[in-house]
Amino acid sequence: MANPPDDKKADLAGPGIGNYDELEKILPHDYSSLLTPKETQEAIFAAKSYIEENLCKELNLMMVTVPLIVDVETGVNDMLDRDGSRTPIQFHISNDHDKHPVDAQVVQAATKWKRMALKQFGMTVGEGLCTDMRAVRKDYFLDHDHSAYVDQWDWEKGITAEQRNLGTLQDTVRKIWKVIKGAEMNLQQLFPKLKSAKYPSLPDEITFLHAEEILDMYPDLPRKQRETLVVQEYPAIFIIGIGWTLQDGYPHEMRAADYDDWVTETVSESGRTMHGLNGDILVWNPVTRRRHELMSGGIRVNAETLRAQLEITGQLDWLKLPYHRAIAKNEIPLSIGGGIGQSRTLMLLLKKAHLGEVSVTVWPKVLKDICRKKNIHVLE
Repeated sequence: MANPPDDKKADLAGPGIGNYDELEKILPHDYSSLLTPKETQEAIFAAKSYIEENLCKELNLMMVTVPLIVDVETGVNDMLDRDGSRTPIQFHISNDHDKHPVDAQVVQAATKWKRMALKQFGMTVGEGLCTDMRAVRKDYFLDHDHSAYVDQWDWEKGITAEQRNLGTLQDTVRKIWKVIKGAEMNLQQLFPKLKSAKYPSLPDEITFLHAEEILDMYPDLPRKQRETLVVQEYPAIFIIGIGWTLQDGYPHEMRAADYDDWVTETVSESGRTMHGLNGDILVWNPVTRRRHELMSGGIRVNAETLRAQLEITGQLDWLKLPYHRAIAKNEIPLSIGGGIGQSRTLMLLLKKAHLGEVSVTVWPKVLKDICRKKNIHVLE
């Protein structure tokens, strides 16, 4: 039976399950952490060390510092999507009795800043940077895998115009998957309890599917339901082309118009015309028994595709901002980049049921009470 169109529209942005009655039903009822709290902390830092070292090695990156706050006027904050549903925390710095004030925003991600930083740090083609990024996203519904506190390995790498293609994207994603899989194997050697018959290990290879192909498989279902079904068939996937409007009249999910390239025409392995040089890594989480997103990213817009995407979204006025002008004038490097969720990845690798077991942040009392009943102990 087909879902009404409103179900698809409501699913395009704004993450999370939506209410705590539903979340209580979904969280596992037979959960017990495989590691003690102390072992968990040891495993967190072992995983972080492994992933940072090997991500830098595989992609030729170096670790760099990253801002927590940015000047509003620069336009470098990440707007996350294009419907205005998630806005950054903003505050006024009066500074010198308001003679030289600054209006600042807490970053939602370092997506745009990283590309500017490639030039700032003198990175050449084939070189890149990785950050231990912290952010705040106040408009999330706080559930088991969405938090107001966000931590990511935000990375960016310079490429040539000729490398702006699906081959570059897929090769990069395979290298990232090699690191994630390697981190899992390393953790299971250090903490044998993590190798459990109850929770299967990640597959060795990642599967690439276009958003259009997934829609063909489940044409009547909203995005999250499509993703939930497809990762049960393919436990680790990279969904290509997120942001372009699909055959049903909706994008797979909303994407901002000014960082990832979701408009470029490509050809799938089956020979079909598709769009987009970006996407998400999703896996099946055997603990929560749900879809689980690990990374969002892709090849970044150039001058031509930035204008095309801003025109589609009705945001051409953004071309007045410094970041957007720099792209339009080809003043900053062409690049590929992404954000790998740290707590999301740690939650998966350590076989945890809730983000709060691997990161310390704020949760509402109703959620903490639900978790307590289900033997899920969030950090405070």
